[in-house]
Parts: sequence; structure tokens; C-alpha cells
Amino acid sequence: MSTSPTGPLPPADGLLSAARRNLRELAHGLSHASHPSTPLLAHAPKRWQRLLPYVVVLALAATFIPVTITNLTTQYGVPGAPAGALGVAQAAPLLMLAHRPLQAWWIVFPADILGALVLLAQPADPHDVWPWTPPVIVAYLFLLLALGLRETRRTVIAVWAVTGAAGAVLHLIAPDRSSGSALLLTILGGVVLVIGGAVRERGVAQRRLAEQETISEAERAQRTLLEERTRIARELHDVVAHHMSVITVQADSAPYRISGLPKAAEEEFTAIAAAARESLGEMRRLLSVLRSEGTEGDRAPQPGLDRLQQLVEATVRAGLPAELALSKELTSGRGKVPPAVALSAYRIVQEALANVVRHAPGARTRVLVAPERGHLLVLVVNERAATRASPLETSGTGHGLVGMRERVRLTGGTLDTGPLPDGGFRVAARMPLPPAAAPSAPPPAAPPTPLPPEDL
Repeated sequence: MSTSPTGPLPPADGLLSAARRNLRELAHGLSHASHPSTPLLAHAPKRWQRLLPYVVVLALAATFIPVTITNLTTQYGVPGAPAGALGVAQAAPLLMLAHRPLQAWWIVFPADILGALVLLAQPADPHDVWPWTPPVIVAYLFLLLALGLRETRRTVIAVWAVTGAAGAVLHLIAPDRSSGSALLLTILGGVVLVIGGAVRERGVAQRRLAEQETISEAERAQRTLLEERTRIARELHDVVAHHMSVITVQADSAPYRISGLPKAAEEEFTAIAAAARESLGEMRRLLSVLRSEGTEGDRAPQPGLDRLQQLVEATVRAGLPAELALSKELTSGRGKVPPAVALSAYRIVQEALANVVRHAPGARTRVLVAPERGHLLVLVVNERAATRASPLETSGTGHGLVGMRERVRLTGGTLDTGPLPDGGFRVAARMPLPPAAAPSAPPPAAPPTPLPPEDL
């Protein structure tokens, strides 16, 4: 209940306040359009659909202007000049229905009332329709339909109420001339406004649904990206933890492996080992944050290039003809590949093969992994499937190209994916490798042995 400084307001004051507030809202709805002055189908995909509202309003204006003028002059006996002015004022604003229906109503509605008052000065006929003539009723219904399609519920209610009130006042002015057209327009106008409002609200609901689907798709893509980044971070934890453990062991064992270390050096190694242990603890806590609730860590070592052959063989056993070409430099161990790059290469090949299984089952696939000008090249190319068949599996190990892109970005490399002219698909990743160790300088050649004097 409303209150005042002296106590609660009486119920009558509360009702009056609510009535005044509603009247202000209705007046605001009548004086302010709820949409920008854009055409009705401005965002339609086809050009003829965007032009359709203009064609309709041109046809309405071209029809109702002469019909209204002819009706006023022949049926009601209005002189030519006033009939022409009224006909144009009542029908020409129909040209505005495509983009400004509320402004058109502010012209048509007063013109219709003026026309009803002008007809009162003409001799009465038992067959005359008053206060609204037939052309006025039909044209006004088109106007109300445009309002229902564009304006808010508050605005169309205000228009309907004002129209009904104007018809009631005109009926009271000359009840003997009234033929019931005021009531007819009120009823038909209400039906048209309800239909237009229902169509408008359905369109608004569809637009909001489309916007929500777009937002949901963007959120789903962002969630997929975050999940893949978390998965990569969990996998790289093992790689980093291994290096930190090596640092810890080396720092702890340095005083025992290297004799004669000064006291300052032993303290430095001790500080290094303590910092490495603290970093390991922080990494474990970080991993517990990244791991989903209720999941266990993977106790198996992270795969690398040495597991690629097993991966391809398992894919072949699953029914996908695949071939692996692995550089001898990598298999012999001469080429040094960082664990993070090796893990990324394995996961890229794994996901690329899974994509072939899902989208092109049975397609011949070739896998190439080799160093190339300071980079590790990972190339997976599949041909077009010979026959359309159901996928051998429907679930992958990651999130497809999103995971590949994130792994390559993590290593500072580049990824190139896309279809081939023959219908196949290619995945090409280049990840930088650390500079190779400079070859050790050969030992200096021994000086030539001087010849004995007798040989000189």
C-alpha cells in the first residue's frame, strides 16, 4: 500500500495514482514509436521480400484515394474540393505504413473524425453509413494491422481505446445518424490488432530464440576451447614436472657427485632444490584446480613420437588404411624434439586420424612426421572415401581442429587445414624445434714431424 509522511494513502488515492500512471503510459505509447523508422521487412534475405511492403502501400494508396473521393462525392454529396482534400488526408498517409505507421495514424485518425463532422452538414440519407464510411473502415483496418505488426501492446491498446472512444462520442453527438459503423470498427479493429500483435510477438520470439542460439553457440565454442586448454595443461603438467624433478635430483646430489664444492655453492644448490620442490607443489595444486571433480589423474606416461607407430597400427586394425612415414633422424634419436612438441605432434596425428574415421571412413590416409628447416612438420592427408559408409566411431579424443589449433599455438607453430581438390582433407602443422647443438670443433692437426737431417 502507498504511504505518505502522515500515514498510508487511502485506497481511492492509490487507484487514482495507478489510473494517472496508466494514462501517462498510454499517452507516451501514442506519442513515441517503439521502433526505428526502418521498413517492415528491411532484414529479409531476398530483395523482393524487402520491396514487398512498398508495393503493398503503393497499391493501398492508389486504391483508396480515388475510392474515398468518389464515395464522398457520389454517396454523400460532398463538393469536389472538400472531398478531394478529405480523400487525400484519409488515404495518402497509407504510404507511411511500411516504416512509420504510428505517424500515419496521427494523420489518418484526425482526418477520419473531420470527415465524419463534414458529413453531418450533408443531408441525411437512411442508407448512409456514419460516422465511418466503408472506405474509411477498410483503410483504417489496414492501418491498425500495420500498427499491430510494429508497435508494442501498450501502443495498440491505446490506439484501440482512442478509436472506440471517438466512435462513442460521435454516436452521442448524432445518435439518429449513427448506423453502427463505430461499433463495427471497434470490434473489427480489436480483432485486427490482436492478429497483428500475435504475429509481431511471434516474430520477436523467433528473433530472440535465434539470438539465444547464437549466444549459446558462442558459449559452447568458448567452453570447448577452455576444456581443450585445460586438457592440454593437464598433459603438459607431466612434462614440466619431469624436468622439475630432474632439477631437484641434480641439485640435491650435486654436493655428493662433485667433490670440493665451496660452501656457497652447496648452499646455492640447496636453495635450487628447495625452490624446485616448492614449484612442484604449486604445480600439483594447479593441476588439482584444472582437474574435474571426481576424476583421477592419468598415471600413464604422456605419449610422444615413439608411440606414433602403435597409433597408426591401431588405426589400421580399426579398418582405416593408413601409412606412417617417420623421419630416420627422429627414429634414430639424432633429432632432439622437446617433450611438449612431441606430445603435441602425437595428439595432432591422433585427432586427425580420428576425424578421418568419423568423417571419411575407409579413406586412404598418409601420415608424415619429419624435421624441416628448424621445424617439426606433421602432415596428415586423407583421400576421399571410396564409398559412403557409416563412421567407425562417433566420439573423438579431443575437440577436433580446436584442439589442434591450441596445441600448435602453444608451441609457437602454425596450422594449415582444409579440403583438397580431389575431395580429401589435409592437416599440416609446423612447430619450431630448438636450435641444434653446434658440432664440436675438430682437434687441431698435429704439426708435421721434421725430417731428419740426412733427408734434407
